[in-house]
Amino acid sequence: MLHHLGVRASDFDTSKTFYTEALRPLGYVCFYEADDVAEFGHESQQGPTLSLHAGIATQRLHVAFHAADRDTVDAFYAAALAAGGRDNGAPGARPHYRAYCAFVLDPDGNNIEALIKEPA
Repeated sequence: MLHHLGVRASDFDTSKTFYTEALRPLGYVCFYEADDVAEFGHESQQGPTLSLHAGIATQRLHVAFHAADRDTVDAFYAAALAAGGRDNGAPGARPHYRAYCAFVLDPDGNNIEALIKEPA
């Protein structure tokens, strides 16, 4: 099982704001912050965490976060766009994934997804 994932950001402050706002609807909070690192985890303290670091940007990464329901996926998408993310797939049913999901590119172009698995 995945414990944490590290992502490097070319503009740390911009990316920290993006992840803070985009992950909030999914129940993720920034639980640790120093000069060039921010740690995000689910408020339940369960599951993997995301470590954001300043540096040469991670590129072409795809990270998917579990959502509680379709409304949460929609809220993630809206919050991520409002925080400077770019559309990479509006919320909707993806029968081939057996999921309802949305995709947004973070400030460095990484593909960030929120999804709820659904029956086929």
